[in-house]
Amino acid sequence: MRKISAVFVFFCAFIVSLAVSSTLLLAKTTSSLTPTPSPIEQPNPSPKPDLTQKIKETLAPLEGLLAKQKLGPVWPSNPIKYAIRLAVASGVPVNTVVLLLLLPVVATVIAASRHLIGLRGFGIFLPATLSVVFVATGPIIGIGLFLLIVFISTIIRVLLRKLKIKLQYLPRMAFLLWAVSFSVLGILFLTPVIRYPGLTNVSIFPVLFLALLAEDFTRAQLGKSVKTAINLTTETLILALVSFVFLTLKQIQEFALLNPEALLLATLIVDYLLGKYVGLRLMEFWRFRKLVNT
Repeated sequence: MRKISAVFVFFCAFIVSLAVSSTLLLAKTTSSLTPTPSPIEQPNPSPKPDLTQKIKETLAPLEGLLAKQKLGPVWPSNPIKYAIRLAVASGVPVNTVVLLLLLPVVATVIAASRHLIGLRGFGIFLPATLSVVFVATGPIIGIGLFLLIVFISTIIRVLLRKLKIKLQYLPRMAFLLWAVSFSVLGILFLTPVIRYPGLTNVSIFPVLFLALLAEDFTRAQLGKSVKTAINLTTETLILALVSFVFLTLKQIQEFALLNPEALLLATLIVDYLLGKYVGLRLMEFWRFRKLVNT
């Protein structure tokens, strides 16, 4: 019992020291600012537009593509194109339409990476969600927050197991979300010291997505070795980064918006063919190369 109390006291003291140090650093940085204006003031860089932002820089190019495209009759090849224009005219953001059209493509890319290459990752939902988070935050900040949340959730799970503290599911989730939220908040407290401009543009929704995924990562790690967990995490990051490339390529965005029928039909056919494939994967060819060559 004394050992458990000592560990908890150390953990709480660490959290309090993190908050106090962050506050002192912030106060020191604020007090060191001189009131005299600098001779040359540089404006803060505006956040780079992306598919998750409903701003003019994102919507105007996509709406311009819709206005320039000439359509034929509705049936049989243009029903979705007309539906998109009616939805946009009714107020639906065009970037949301493009993102929804590209999500099946991302899922197909992840499935193909699993069945043809051999990259496992944490299923199909987590890499797809991470790719959207990377679009909203940028890959550097997204990977940093991802690794931080995975690390904190793993530490909390190991700590509860070592201390033999058994909690019901919802209280355990609340405890885990508390630790993750405070850790991310501690990173935001350190922005005056880190001075990375992308941190100030992080919205609540990517952080919330990552926090809610923490329990999925810990559940996927249960019963697996540390090496397996690290491999799965690395493969998840690779799949998310590849999906991020597909979501941010301008050519793919334009093709999805101007040819939604062809995109959805091709995605459906590829998914069907992937489901019928039962051969070896590329990584298995390398793994069993000695047997294949004999």
